[in-house]
Amino acid sequence: MPVKETIVSTCRTLVEKGYLMATGGNVSMRIPGRQAFAVTPSNFDYLKMTPDDVCVLDFNLQILEGMLKPSVEAAMHCAIYETRGDVNAIIHTHQVYTSALTLIKAPIPALFDEQVRFLGRSVDIIPYAPSGTGFLKNQVAKSVKNHHNAYMMQNHGALVFGSDMDRALDNVEVLEKCALAYLLSLCSERDVTKIPLAVREIAFSKLRSDQKKIEKRVTELLKNSEKSEDK
Repeated sequence: MPVKETIVSTCRTLVEKGYLMATGGNVSMRIPGRQAFAVTPSNFDYLKMTPDDVCVLDFNLQILEGMLKPSVEAAMHCAIYETRGDVNAIIHTHQVYTSALTLIKAPIPALFDEQVRFLGRSVDIIPYAPSGTGFLKNQVAKSVKNHHNAYMMQNHGALVFGSDMDRALDNVEVLEKCALAYLLSLCSERDVTKIPLAVREIAFSKLRSDQKKIEKRVTELLKNSEKSEDK
């Protein structure tokens, strides 16, 4: 499925599952072989969105396609793609349980094998910065260098990555499961157990191995595209 159509389909799925509400959040995808990405428009009803409404920007944030204003978080998405060559899809939501943890600044430790395998060693809190600002873009770009695939932005919401959109969508659901389980555990006021350190590191090494393969593929696609343009 082409990039714009994939974004529209993903947004509808996220709305149906309750992860996107009203016009909050944003979704993007890297354009294969180009220094560009597609992103949802600003303040637009996801259920009314069509592929033509999706914006395409280069890494200088110049609009290449689309008549609507791109998401106010476009610069943040761009910074992630520039920082993380393994990321091909980004989903930012205000999903409820994850957002609740951002309010109490409670990072999620390594609770489950699946969590570490796909999200990373932990789900960290990115310090607060106002939405749509350079401050937030810089905070995010600095924080995502640890190669995790899910983060919580303080007093804001979830930020989730994937090697493709299907993986990013799955990671949104893994994150919300972990957030709910952790919230309930905290409410019990009992000690929260974690998976053994050795298991955590094995699972994370598998994630990093996958990421390195994706990053290599992205780099090769870009080089081949540049060679074709030079001919």
